[in-house]
Amino acid sequence: MGKFFGTDGFRGRAGEVLTAEQAFAAGRFLGYHFGAAQSKKCRAVIGKDTRRSSYMLEYALASGLAASGADAYMMHVATTPAVAYAARAHGFDVGIAISASHNPFEDNGIKLMNSAGEKLEDGVLDLLERYLALPPDGRTLPAAEGGGVGGIIDYVAGRNEYAAHLISLVPVSFSGCRVGLDCANGAAYNIARRVFVALGAKVFAVGCRPDGLNINRGCGSTRPGRLARLVRLRGLDIGFAFDGDGDRCICVDERGEVVDGDGILYVLACSLANGSLGSGGIVATVMSNSGLISSLGERGVPVAVCGVGDRAVYECMRTRGAMLGGEQSGHVILGKIENTGDGIVTALHVMTAMLRGRTTLSSLLSGLKLLPQRSVSVPVKDGARATAPDVDAAIARAGKLLEGRGRLLVRPSGTESVVRIMAESDDGALCDEVCSLVARAVAGEGVCAE
Repeated sequence: MGKFFGTDGFRGRAGEVLTAEQAFAAGRFLGYHFGAAQSKKCRAVIGKDTRRSSYMLEYALASGLAASGADAYMMHVATTPAVAYAARAHGFDVGIAISASHNPFEDNGIKLMNSAGEKLEDGVLDLLERYLALPPDGRTLPAAEGGGVGGIIDYVAGRNEYAAHLISLVPVSFSGCRVGLDCANGAAYNIARRVFVALGAKVFAVGCRPDGLNINRGCGSTRPGRLARLVRLRGLDIGFAFDGDGDRCICVDERGEVVDGDGILYVLACSLANGSLGSGGIVATVMSNSGLISSLGERGVPVAVCGVGDRAVYECMRTRGAMLGGEQSGHVILGKIENTGDGIVTALHVMTAMLRGRTTLSSLLSGLKLLPQRSVSVPVKDGARATAPDVDAAIARAGKLLEGRGRLLVRPSGTESVVRIMAESDDGALCDEVCSLVARAVAGEGVCAE
C-alpha cells in the first residue's frame, strides 16, 4: 500500500486526510495521464455516495480533470458498481467513485477503475502517488487552454442505464414477493428500490433518507439489525442490506436471521453448480468460515482461499477461471456479469435462486454447517499494534489455547484504523476467550499472566 492509496482506494477523514486540494490534484493527474500524455482527450466518469463531503470532492476532481483537458461525465449519486459498469460499457478511460464505503460519514474516499471496470493498475497508482506526494508548487503538469479545456457533462442517463441493466439480469418475476431493503442512506437508495419494484416485488425500505450525515449510521450491511427487525415485524420473505457505496450485500432470511457473505456464497455456489459455476469452483478469503469450505466440498464444489480484499478475490478468480468469489463482509463477484462486487446484483441472484427453487432462503442454507466464529475490531492509532511484542505474546498464548481445535487471524484493516481479530473453533466459548485475550493486548491493556 502507498501513502495515499490502500487496499480500496484513497480513504480517510474528509477535509483532513483527504482534501479538496488533493482531489483536484488527482483529477489533474488522471486527466493528463489518460489524455494529453497519450495525445488524446481523456473521458472520465464520476459517481459519488451521499456524504456531504462527496459533493466537495466530486467538483474538485471534475475541475482537475477539466483543467487537464479531460471531459468529466457526472453520474451524481451512484453506486461504485454503477461507475464500474459505465466505465466498462462505454469505454471510459477511467472511472472514479467517491465513497468511503461502510465507514462513517466523516470519512471519504476515492476509488479508481480502468476502462474494463477493474481496479486501476498498480503502475498508474504508483505514478499518481508520486504526483500527490509533491509539494503543490512542484506539480507542473501542463494546463489546458481555450478550447482545449475539458467539459463537465451531466450523465444521470448512465445511472438510468445501469438500473435497466440490473433489471435485464433477472429471468423471473418477483411478483408476490415481499422484500425488505436497507440502503444504508447511501448510494443505493435511488437505484435498489426502483429495480426491485420494476421486477414486481412489494418493497419495504429503510435507510433511504440520506441527509449527508447519516450514511451507515445504525443501518446498512455492517448493522443489519434494523432490517432484521423489519423482516420479522412485517413478515417479509427476505431482506437485503447494502453498504454506503453499494458494493456489499448482507441478507436476512424470512425468520429475521442475518446471512453473511459466507451464506450468500453457499447459496449461489449451489444454484450455479448445475452449469454456470464452471470447473474453477469458487474463491473465498481467509476470513471465511471453514464450514463453508467443508460444506461445499461435500457437494463437490472446490473452494480456493486467498487474502482479504475484493481485489485479491478477483485476481484469484481470474487465475483459476472461477465464476464466483467473495468475502464474508458481503463483497461477492459473479464473474460472468461483473469484475467487482455489486450488492444489488448479489441480491438479485439470491432472489432468483430462491424463486427458482420455490423455497425460502433458510431452506437453501440447510446444508451449510458453520463452525463457531468470533470477530472483534479494535480501534488503534497505529496498525503496527498488530505485531507489537505484547500482541505477539498474546497471539502465541491464544495459539496454544486453540491448538488442534481452531485458528486465529489478526490483521490491520486496509480501510479503517482498526486491527481485526477473528477466532474460529468447535467451541464458541473458546473463540470468545482468545478474541478477548488478543483484543486486550492490541488495545494496550496488557496480557494476563499464565
